[in-house]
Amino acid sequence: MSYLTPGAPGGGRRGSPFPAPGNGLSSPAGLTPPGLSGGARPGAGRTAAGAGAPGLGVPGYAHPLVAPMEWAELTRPATPLHWAVLNVANGPGSRPDPHCLAAAGRLTNARLRVLGHLDLAYGGRPLAELVADARRFLDWYRVGGFYLDRCPAGRAELPHVRRVTATLETLLDAGPGGGGPYGSRSRPYDRGPYDSGPYDSGSYGGSPYGGSPYDGGYLVLGHGIHPHPGYAAAADQLVTFSGPWSDYRWSQAAAWTAEYPPERFVHLVHGVPRTHLDEALRIARWQGAGTVFFTDRGAGANRPFENLPGFWDEFVSRIGRRVLE
Repeated sequence: MSYLTPGAPGGGRRGSPFPAPGNGLSSPAGLTPPGLSGGARPGAGRTAAGAGAPGLGVPGYAHPLVAPMEWAELTRPATPLHWAVLNVANGPGSRPDPHCLAAAGRLTNARLRVLGHLDLAYGGRPLAELVADARRFLDWYRVGGFYLDRCPAGRAELPHVRRVTATLETLLDAGPGGGGPYGSRSRPYDRGPYDSGPYDSGSYGGSPYGGSPYDGGYLVLGHGIHPHPGYAAAADQLVTFSGPWSDYRWSQAAAWTAEYPPERFVHLVHGVPRTHLDEALRIARWQGAGTVFFTDRGAGANRPFENLPGFWDEFVSRIGRRVLE
């Protein structure tokens, strides 16, 4: 996995699937950029002046039979997809689903990353259950990593989550049936400023793994809030916001996130009005989120991220370029 060095300089980061940094952003006249209360937070210049255009992380469309257009759109040329989550039945299901297998196969064949959905239930699920689900995802759907939904965020749960991610890494190294199609490599970790002393619950060290963006497995922790900073050493990306636009537009980035590049963070926002799409993209950039998913589906929807946003075409066209006002 390509865990990146905190505060690493931009441009050609080793093992990163993200574009090289571009030019800076300007904020609307007379306004403080969202997430920068009391002036620029530490590292704000990194995000505003050093971040590349964000890409899409799809947290879980509905079943391909229910949402065929949604899955088809992910393979459309020029769609800046970082990953898509496959959730068959709150996990891999009890038997292989041919429709999900076909959908996942089309993405994999297009060199796009598919992540299997694992529900951590905020630390309440036994490790053995998670391993069994992970094996099914690997054997049946050949996923390239995992999205750990409802991941706990507290310091007390960090050792458990690290045990889970270490076990998943071993499975991903072996691949389906132990054949190892994801590449043979060591899996070193970068030690960030919060990965030592009282925050350190394991022996991690070394330099970041380098190689193709599609080599090896990928882990995303679905906290939905800013977790304890020690979680940054446990996965490739952290979901530090998941919720409604009404909260997102006034949200703040935790100060410790400034020590890491945008590639490490994900924002998932529902209920975004079409007229505020540019503003949402600016917030993501100023807060340092390299992967995003915005939808106009509201909080009243049972699962607002399951369907295609009403502004999908506009979203895809804007996410690959700078939004300046």
